[in-house]
Amino acid sequence: MRIALQCSYEGFDLSSNKQATRLAAVGDLHVKKTSKGALSPLLESVNGQADFLLLCGDLTDYGLPEEAHILVEELAAAVTIPIVAVLGNHDFESGQHAEVCKILTEAGIKVLDGEAHEVQGTGIAGAKGFSGGFGRATLGAWGEPAIKRYVQEAIDEANKFEGALARLRTPQRIAMLHYSPIKATVEGEPLEIYSYLGTSRLEEPLNRHPVNMVFHGHAHHGALEGRTSTGHSRFQCGHAAADAHLPQSAPVPSLRDPRAPKGKWLSFQTPFSLEMRCGQSVH
Repeated sequence: MRIALQCSYEGFDLSSNKQATRLAAVGDLHVKKTSKGALSPLLESVNGQADFLLLCGDLTDYGLPEEAHILVEELAAAVTIPIVAVLGNHDFESGQHAEVCKILTEAGIKVLDGEAHEVQGTGIAGAKGFSGGFGRATLGAWGEPAIKRYVQEAIDEANKFEGALARLRTPQRIAMLHYSPIKATVEGEPLEIYSYLGTSRLEEPLNRHPVNMVFHGHAHHGALEGRTSTGHSRFQCGHAAADAHLPQSAPVPSLRDPRAPKGKWLSFQTPFSLEMRCGQSVH
């Protein structure tokens, strides 16, 4: 793991009392059989910095139950706040993803696969997502049956994701995926593999059901931040994104993001920590 994003946003409840929620998000932990003792020291500080933790897929390296057991042991040793997760492609590698999901669930981790969940008044919609390319380069269901099955998988995941988004009922809403819904946050990866890192089919549900923030993993060398075509924020939690975008030594002062709309800003607070505040909820 190379990156943890700490985010907070402020909103107003019906009685106009100001409230703030802090969240941390990380993707691509890739826990191996040899990872015992390596993860918990990196997450020990999360309890004092966030109200809940998002895990954006590729939690294990080969999708083995043994790896999942190590993961939950590491999390149990370090994290006391609620944890919400989605699986990634690595978690499916050994064909034991159902057992991996069961191990996580029995450890108290909420695993989303097209569902909506609420934590401390914040609605969270999650799904794994799928690949297929972006914009005009999105693969279409044309030609061989294998191509059509591939595209149908992307459509099915997008429909699953939209179903979760449609069930959100809270003013503050978060979405999480493993695959990217936009091209902007895979930039930095080799151009040849863009189509394997996500698909615009996942962006369409977000445009119809806007949320405050979206988090995903998978693109280890992608850009940290981007926006959907309608201007909504999303962040990439792939584990190597920190190398190029986050400070490596002393904390730095708040940094106004010139791309952010009025009332929103980004500030680097500590190494491997990013904070975002939103002055209003999405309507």
